[in-house]
Amino acid sequence: MIYFIKAVYSFLLPPGLFVLLLGAASWRMLRRDRRWAALPLAALLLLYALSSPWVADGLARSLEQRYPQPAAGETEGDVIVVLGAGAVPDTPDVGGRGNMSATAEARLLAAVRLSRATGLQVLFSGGQVYPDSGKEADIAGRQLRELGFPPDRILLENRSLNTEQNAQLTRRLLDERGLSRPVLLTSALHLPRALEQFRKAGLDPLPYPVDYAAPIRPRWYWSKLLPSAPALALSQAALKEHLGLAALKLGL
Repeated sequence: MIYFIKAVYSFLLPPGLFVLLLGAASWRMLRRDRRWAALPLAALLLLYALSSPWVADGLARSLEQRYPQPAAGETEGDVIVVLGAGAVPDTPDVGGRGNMSATAEARLLAAVRLSRATGLQVLFSGGQVYPDSGKEADIAGRQLRELGFPPDRILLENRSLNTEQNAQLTRRLLDERGLSRPVLLTSALHLPRALEQFRKAGLDPLPYPVDYAAPIRPRWYWSKLLPSAPALALSQAALKEHLGLAALKLGL
């Protein structure tokens, strides 16, 4: 009964609801004029595929499995560079105002744990991307201090607006501090593109993927075929990373 309810909900809520509507429209057009049925049918198949966890996980895995996570004892570097992933400035938080996205918080938590295992300082990179978003690095710095992280091991870069600027402005800060062996810590999905941007900026970081979105060893079960909003969002994120990598290869 539990799985039946899950299946019903998946088609009562977007994107499953849109799959049903497109399916109905395609069926109606097929019965009336097949020449016009191809477009909604293609949209139906594309939406269904991208919103199914089976496809979304596969897209994510194609990026996340490119770089293995090294053991803490094998992490040779002189600073952990953490990339931001969004923030909200005016929301209440323990000890202050402003919260980072769940993705950014996952990266920050992993950086704290890795720093405690290696003794490396942490550099958080991320600025205020939109007028209603917070300066990610400033929020991260406050949270690190509240967690008891030593202030002298915190470096903040709070002006970058995208991954390219993360790399460029981090390079400047590292040069000023005499640091040259960064451990690049970001979501496994984002890591391949981030690495390319940092290499383009003249750095050769050690990749350290965290915040995995897809299981390493996929297991099939029937609900993997049910459309869901999280799966569609994951497909969108993975396709964005693939497009970004393609643009970098083309020199764009």
